[in-house]
Amino acid sequence: MRSEQEKTVAIVRAHDCDSAKLIAILQEIQASENYLSQENMELVADMLHIINHFGGVEKLKGKRIAMSWAYSPSYGKPLSVPQGVIGLMTRFGMDVVLAHPEGYEVMPEVEEIAKKNAAATGGSFKKCNDMKEAFRDADIVYPKSWAPFKAMEERTKLYQKGDKAGIDALEKKLLAQNAEHKDWACTEEMMKLTKDGKALYLHCLPADISGLSCPEGEVDNSVFDRYIVPLYKQASYKPYIIAAMIFLAQVKDPVRALMEMDKSDAERKMF
Repeated sequence: MRSEQEKTVAIVRAHDCDSAKLIAILQEIQASENYLSQENMELVADMLHIINHFGGVEKLKGKRIAMSWAYSPSYGKPLSVPQGVIGLMTRFGMDVVLAHPEGYEVMPEVEEIAKKNAAATGGSFKKCNDMKEAFRDADIVYPKSWAPFKAMEERTKLYQKGDKAGIDALEKKLLAQNAEHKDWACTEEMMKLTKDGKALYLHCLPADISGLSCPEGEVDNSVFDRYIVPLYKQASYKPYIIAAMIFLAQVKDPVRALMEMDKSDAERKMF
């Protein structure tokens, strides 16, 4: 006997392959312990934006995405975005490049997941310590600052101990470390390296914008301003992902429920 997820995917696949894959992923997230986390919602919304931008799931295979660390004047930014990107995008047969300076590694367990996903879908996953190498011929770029995994582990222990002096010392150390890599920024010159100089720029927001929100940051003001509309579109998908998760939590057979709702003439659809 097939599981509810298998039946759902089978039904939707007959109508829309994009929805099938996304519903399958949403149901897997729902089954996890932290399925309502901010990070899960963010990354699935990002994927929905990418799918719509390129015209469908089947168009993603072979697309190159550069998930790159970028300089920030603040410290302690979470690892959820880079880890989510390499873990999710590799499931769609994409060529994923993780770039960061030495010392800014993510969790090794997540890297292993990315490698396995890439091998299973015909995509690829590679790491480098050169932002230019990652951006070269990329279809998508996601320059985003994050704190090293080991530093986050240390910070967690310090907070558990209530060691304020230790936390302050760690902050000073990490800010100095960040300042050594101010050249890791999404500039106009960097964007020229991407495919036809027109890669899709992504950010979970808020971004550290050079010359606007800070003197030096993750992205040049001119680059950010040029992608204002796509960034609004990227952000706009998140409420729909949240609504979908709530819907999945309430309905055992979401596809059939949606089809029944669609048949109704009522202005407000009930389930």
